[in-house]
Amino acid sequence: MKTTPAQLPQLLKKGLAPVYLVSGDEPLLVQESCDLVRKAAREAGFQDRLTFHADHQLDWNAVADEFSAMSLFAEKRRIEIHLPTGKLGDGRSVLEQVLQDPPEDIILMLISARLDAAETRRKWYKELQGKGVHVPVWPVDADKFQGWLQQRAANQGLNLTRGALAIMAERLEGNLLAASQELDRLSLLANGTTIDEETVEQAVQDSSRFNGFELVTELISGRAPHASKMITVLQQEGENPLGLLTVLGRDLNLLLEMKSPANQADNPAAFLKKRGVFQPQRARALEQASRRLNLRQLHEAIALCSQIDRAAKGFDPLPPWHYLRDMAALLAARS
Repeated sequence: MKTTPAQLPQLLKKGLAPVYLVSGDEPLLVQESCDLVRKAAREAGFQDRLTFHADHQLDWNAVADEFSAMSLFAEKRRIEIHLPTGKLGDGRSVLEQVLQDPPEDIILMLISARLDAAETRRKWYKELQGKGVHVPVWPVDADKFQGWLQQRAANQGLNLTRGALAIMAERLEGNLLAASQELDRLSLLANGTTIDEETVEQAVQDSSRFNGFELVTELISGRAPHASKMITVLQQEGENPLGLLTVLGRDLNLLLEMKSPANQADNPAAFLKKRGVFQPQRARALEQASRRLNLRQLHEAIALCSQIDRAAKGFDPLPPWHYLRDMAALLAARS
């Protein structure tokens, strides 16, 4: 079955499914949905967690072995499989077998980029629909962003004037993760008072400054020297690269779509708007990158995203920022 992020908490109260698929290109909403499932699973006794990353190095036989071996243990476990490209590839047969008869002592969670239509027609997905829950996460439309921001503020007990909301909506431009961070900061400053335009002007950073999302634009635009400077600053400030990595992966997959023969006849601006890209600066960067980068560079960049993800989660001796500098050089090279 399918459900929305808003409906997920109520669904979890009714009991756990053996498998959950959370997919989408909004890192904040994907993360929050995953956290809800994790919390419910822990409360139900599924304390241990095993994580796999479906990159080119993953041995799906090892994944299959974990599912068959778990019945030998008394512990309830969670197995999480990250799908950065939204495709299972060699893992389809493994998932099909698991989903035919899901183990009772395992909760499986698939965390994926947005699935394409072809993947949803495959056998593994149909099995999942019958046995588990799919939580597709969609971007917040530009014309609904201010309302989303207002609701999010209200949920945190914040009261913003109309002018304060308008300033935040303009500066954050649909950047949900940055919006959440700014609301957290404002909640520390508000102390129960109404937040007006002056407070926002003083407290809210313009999201176009040094942050992970601006770094993605610099990387996609091929501005390696400036991107490298930003990487150094973000590393020194202790920024978590996983949020920007989700956005970077989404943009790289959009570029692959744009270079597909089926889409090359489309107007780039109209194509990007259909895919939820409304910010002019980002749309321009993607249009220019689609002309500058070739398919080899894009596939290498997506593989590098998996390396960054592994490094950020401690599975690589080098820091993720090392590979982000490699990404800057790769995307700046002329095809």
